[in-house]
Amino acid sequence: MLPDTDDLAEVLLDLQVTHEDVNDLVRMSRRVTDDPELRRLLEGFVDELVRGLGEVGDPAGRSDLDWDLDWPSGSLRRCFPVYVFVAALPYTRAYHRERGIPAEVSRRTLADLGRNMAVHRRRYGRTGVQAPWWLVRHFRGELYQLGRLQFERTRLGERTTAALATAGLDTGPGTPCLNLHIPDFHGPLSPAAVDRSLALAREFFPRHFPQERYAAATCHSWLLDPQLAEYLPEDSNIVRFQTRWRVAQQGGEPTDTEPVQFVFGDPELPIDGLPRRTALERAVGDHLRAGGHWYIGHGWLPWDGPA
Repeated sequence: MLPDTDDLAEVLLDLQVTHEDVNDLVRMSRRVTDDPELRRLLEGFVDELVRGLGEVGDPAGRSDLDWDLDWPSGSLRRCFPVYVFVAALPYTRAYHRERGIPAEVSRRTLADLGRNMAVHRRRYGRTGVQAPWWLVRHFRGELYQLGRLQFERTRLGERTTAALATAGLDTGPGTPCLNLHIPDFHGPLSPAAVDRSLALAREFFPRHFPQERYAAATCHSWLLDPQLAEYLPEDSNIVRFQTRWRVAQQGGEPTDTEPVQFVFGDPELPIDGLPRRTALERAVGDHLRAGGHWYIGHGWLPWDGPA
């Protein structure tokens, strides 16, 4: 199910895996292909991952696959998800072709594997996959990179449904929607870049998923915590991004590690030592050092789906 070692390097580079990780992955792949038990395990993971490809909502809980396998080799344990995604790649690409997904959109979407591995290397200094559960969405045809942003085909939850109902939208829990994500390592979140992504998405989904009508786009991110506007200038990219969204809900449990992870690269960094080089670094660190907390903000905006 895996490409042979001569082809695997090219496949990994197509997925934007960094060059310094490629040799290790090719070398370790022989352990997977030469071991009957590991081959059976790989096949089982792939079968589960691609079953019902394209279905929304992950009813089988595929995001919760037991990625943390108990093997003596830490390197293979960290990298085994790479082989699962590479082995699933032909199924994903076939689904994209069936839906008429442009090759460039497919390439940029699946390149999130390389980005995810870059995050792992930045944090730990070694080869691995930071959040394999997150990449399940990409390889199941649920999420697409369109310009600066990613758009996930999903369904409304009860709390967001209540907010939309208050605004006069006729929706219910389980109504199709698009969940917007802001990937790292992709340049500034400028208004022009966001406008372009939204425009691309409004063309993309009616064309390739005409059977789905989306009531709204949602976003659940620490970038929507309104406290950021108390620290950043009103013309900053983040504050201008916040003003696009209507509040779906507020409050909840503090999630201080989220901004620390995305701004500084490691959620476990000591608060007292966080750098203050940029306005955002100062905002995140100073707020925590003053005893404050950060929260996930929840927003929505109307979406014009197909008729």
